[in-house]
Amino acid sequence: MATKSKKKHIKAASQKKRLFRANEPLLSVFMWGINHTISELSHVNIPVMLLHDDFKAFSKTRVDNHLFNKENMPSHFKVKEYCPIVFRNLRERFGVDDDDYLKSLTKWEPLASDAQGRSNARFLVSHDKKFIIKTMVTEEVEQMHSILKDYHEYIVENHGRTLLPQYLGMYRFTVDNQETYMVVSRNVFSSSLDIHKKYDLKGSTVARTASEKEKAKYLPTFKDNDFVNDGVIVNIGPDVKENFLAKLKRDVEFLAGQHLMDYSLLVGIHDCEKAQEEWEARREEIANGVQDEAEESPESDISTDYKNTPPDSPMYSPDTKGYFTMNVAGFKPDIDIFGIESVETAPKKEIYFMALIDILTHYGAKKRTAQAVKTVKHGAGAEISTVSPEQYVKRFLDFINKVLGQT
Repeated sequence: MATKSKKKHIKAASQKKRLFRANEPLLSVFMWGINHTISELSHVNIPVMLLHDDFKAFSKTRVDNHLFNKENMPSHFKVKEYCPIVFRNLRERFGVDDDDYLKSLTKWEPLASDAQGRSNARFLVSHDKKFIIKTMVTEEVEQMHSILKDYHEYIVENHGRTLLPQYLGMYRFTVDNQETYMVVSRNVFSSSLDIHKKYDLKGSTVARTASEKEKAKYLPTFKDNDFVNDGVIVNIGPDVKENFLAKLKRDVEFLAGQHLMDYSLLVGIHDCEKAQEEWEARREEIANGVQDEAEESPESDISTDYKNTPPDSPMYSPDTKGYFTMNVAGFKPDIDIFGIESVETAPKKEIYFMALIDILTHYGAKKRTAQAVKTVKHGAGAEISTVSPEQYVKRFLDFINKVLGQT
C-alpha cells in the first residue's frame, strides 16, 4: 500500500537580531572583522612555537558589493589583522578564550567612552565591560611592531603575571577610504563593580591637574596633583604593597629597556560603602516601579537603547534582561585580576584596580626635543613628564611607593 507523504510548508522566520548592528559603519565593520578573523583562525593549527615570520605576518580581507546584512554594513570595506598567530597566543596566555573574545566584541555594539587619550585617541568598551578598544596612530602601530617580539617573550617568561597592558588584538579597518587602527586590550577595571574615582599617575607635577572640562565628565580622570591634594592613600598593607611594587618595578624596567616612557599607572577606586548605598537606592526605585526605558525594550533594540550608558555605571544586560548584578561582597580576584582589596584596618572598605597604560611612547628625537623645551620653560628641577626612560622609572617608582600607604 502506497503511503501518502504530507508536504511541510515552512515559513522562513525573519531575522530577530540584526548581526553587527551599530550606529556607525566603522563599528559594524569592526564587529564583522572580529567575527571573520576569529573564524579564520579557528582553521589554523596552533603551532608548537612561534616563528620569526609570525611577528611580521598579517591577514587582509576586502569586501566589495556584498549582499549580506546591507542594512547595517557598508558596501565596501577592508579589514587587516596584524600578527594573528601572535595575538592568539597572547590571548591564550592571558586566559582569554577566543569564543568569549568573539562574543564580547560582536554580540552587541561596543559602548562609547568619554575617556580622553593622547593624539585624540578614541576609546570604546565592550558591552560586557571586559575589553577596551582604542584607536591608534601610525607611530603607535609601528612601536607595537617594534616591541611585540620582546613583549611576547616577557609575557611568556612571567607567565602572564604583569601590570603591562594585556594586548589581545591589533587591526586596521578601512571604511569610505578612511583607515582606522584599533587595538583591543583587557579592561583594567571590573566588569561588575563600579569605579567611583579614577586617577592617571605619572609621578610628575607639571601640568598634572585635571582640567575643568575633564572634571565635568561623568567619571573624570584625575591626575597626580589631584591625587595628592585629595589625600588619597591606597591602603593595601605591607605584604601586598611589596609584591605589587616588585611586579611594577619589573614591568617598568622592561619598558625602559625598550626605550619607552610617558606611561601611567591607572588607578580606579571602588568605594564599597557607596556602592552598597547606590545598590539599595536602585532596588528601592525598582520596588517603587521606576523602570528604565532599556528594560522595556525588546532584545532586538538593545544596542541603541543603552549605547549612551556611562561605561562605569550599572548597565542593562541583554542576557538577563535586567541590570548586571552588583554584589558588593562578590569581588573575585581571579576575574578582576587587577583588583586589590583594602586591608581590614583601612579607614574605609575599598577595592583598587591598578595597572599600566599608554606604554607605546618611544624616547626618540621628538621626546628629547620636548624635554629640552620643557626644561627651559619650567627649570631644570621641575618634575616634567618628558624625561629619559631611566629617569622616568626612578621618579615613577618613588611616587607610587609613597601613595601605596605605609609599609
